Amino acid sequence: MFPGQGAQFTGMGQDLYEASAKAKDLFDQANDILGFNITKIMFEGSADALKETKVTQPAIFLHSTILAEVMGDAFQPDMVAGHSLGEISALVANRTIAFSDGLELVYKRALAMQKACEETPSTMAAVLGLDDHLVEAICADTTGIVVAANYNCPGQLVISGDIEAVNNACEALKEAGARRALLLPVGGAFHSPLMEPAREELAAAIEATQFTAPACPIYQNVSTFAVTKPEEIKKNLIFQLTAPVKWTQSVQNMVKDGATHFIEVGPGNVLQGLVKKINPSLETEKATL
Repeated sequence: MFPGQGAQFTGMGQDLYEASAKAKDLFDQANDILGFNITKIMFEGSADALKETKVTQPAIFLHSTILAEVMGDAFQPDMVAGHSLGEISALVANRTIAFSDGLELVYKRALAMQKACEETPSTMAAVLGLDDHLVEAICADTTGIVVAANYNCPGQLVISGDIEAVNNACEALKEAGARRALLLPVGGAFHSPLMEPAREELAAAIEATQFTAPACPIYQNVSTFAVTKPEEIKKNLIFQLTAPVKWTQSVQNMVKDGATHFIEVGPGNVLQGLVKKINPSLETEKATL
């Protein structure tokens, strides 16, 4: 499983760069493709520099995909999934799309999302301790645009929308008994209808990218079920920006299909924590060289 935005940290990927000639070559390729020295920012940049969307998303993608590549024969998944941005990392790792194509898609995605954020002031909030259906109902009753955006684990859901609607929903959610309804430090309403301009922009790039039959199924954020057909994978990826990340449902479906051992490939350990909250009996670990 491959993490999304928020997992970045200063120094990320430097151990890979120093340990593997293959990793060094891929990082150097990335600098050429992007047209700026992203490795310098990853290895030495400040937290603020790493928070820039145009840096964050490719940085997490590079850390994840290069780690999967240099693991070699130790990387033999039966299935893959990625949280939001991590879905593109997963599609490179399971050989659906080429590394260079994946990086270009991630960069275009980051720029398109940044642009959409600047067009409409918007935000997201984490909601803890309420049933998903109640959160959905309160969002539906709130004036303006606010929707459930990330189903992270039972009792932990993120809502997304225009600033006033999200603030009003947070008040209503607290009154309904939410343990917390807390605004997140993000630039915009990811995985909501407000990302439609970004979805349209990214759709053209996805359509122009070659997708091949994967080495193993992917459980996508939009559908939550095992997918192996390139055209279906492409369609789900196009709708991902405006649709919710159904992480809980994806993990539950992976378990139904036989998954017992989940390995997080990339920076951070957020996904391991979410998997344990979804099903405490599951085995989780961090991928290493």
